Amino acid sequence: MKMTVLITGANGEIGHGLIDHLAEMDSVDIVALDLHPLDESLRRKCVRTIVGDILNASILESLSTAHNFDSMYHLAALLSTRAERQPPLAHRVNVEGTLNLLEIAITQSRLQGREVKFIYPSSIAVYGLPSLSVKNQTAKIRESEWCTPRTMYGINKLYCEQLGNYYANFYRQLDAEPTKGRIDFRCLRFPGLISATTLPTGGTSDYAPEMLHQAAQGNAYVCFVREDTRIPFMAMPDAIRALLRLEAAPRESLTQQVYNVGAFNPSASELYGLVQQAFPKTEVSFAPDPKRQAIVDSWPADVDTTAASRDWGWKTSYSLEKAFWEYLVPATRDRYRSM
Repeated sequence: MKMTVLITGANGEIGHGLIDHLAEMDSVDIVALDLHPLDESLRRKCVRTIVGDILNASILESLSTAHNFDSMYHLAALLSTRAERQPPLAHRVNVEGTLNLLEIAITQSRLQGREVKFIYPSSIAVYGLPSLSVKNQTAKIRESEWCTPRTMYGINKLYCEQLGNYYANFYRQLDAEPTKGRIDFRCLRFPGLISATTLPTGGTSDYAPEMLHQAAQGNAYVCFVREDTRIPFMAMPDAIRALLRLEAAPRESLTQQVYNVGAFNPSASELYGLVQQAFPKTEVSFAPDPKRQAIVDSWPADVDTTAASRDWGWKTSYSLEKAFWEYLVPATRDRYRSM
């Protein structure tokens, strides 16, 4: 029988890539949910697409009634920059929306009599280093370290990681009889993601893809962080591959529920150097926004991915150079060639 997969936030950067990859598998039926209509190229790859809100309980209940999900990829979220500007809305979308999906997953698990996988993308925004000097002195950060976020988005993500752990291991633990059904909660903490095929959508790490996309269009770009700013990044194809590998990993091989993944961690000036090689006429200036800079400075310069490598064989396919010259530059050139 075919697996049925639910993807929320399907029209976003990760959703695009995930649908493309899953659609190549004859054994998977995709149900996609997003606030906005999906592109036609995506719609035809899904057995069903729904325009709706993860805060709308009736939509989620109708989905749960109509489909038996094997896996749920919960991608829908309000990203970091907008979350800072609208904290109550961020809490509703990022926390209450996730709680709604976890309830659907546990209900499905109880009705089906088997585990439902819940794949959750988190973020390096869950980390909060106290100062730039501490950041510069700190090596790669493990999952258990510096989980003291300073942004609403990071707080939301960290709390939802804990919600996932609760639903997987402690759900209704005071019931007289053990609760039937269980969620298999699996979480990735993503670094900044760079995509050549979709536009950046408001993340605080989006200075990297913004720089590239503006250069490919021949536009000047004012970078909102310092030249020496350094955080981890990953090319979008690796992000999709990481999600799929984690979903496919045997449960018994996983020693934790939350995993760091990453690939490369160039400074903003090193990124600019590569962009300038590809687009020599590009104009990039640096005008750090003190508030956004402070947020990025609280994120690690790099993360420790030992657990992901050990437990489910994670290994990046794209180094910085390979990502840039074999994926990002060719695709962005093609995207804007007619402009």
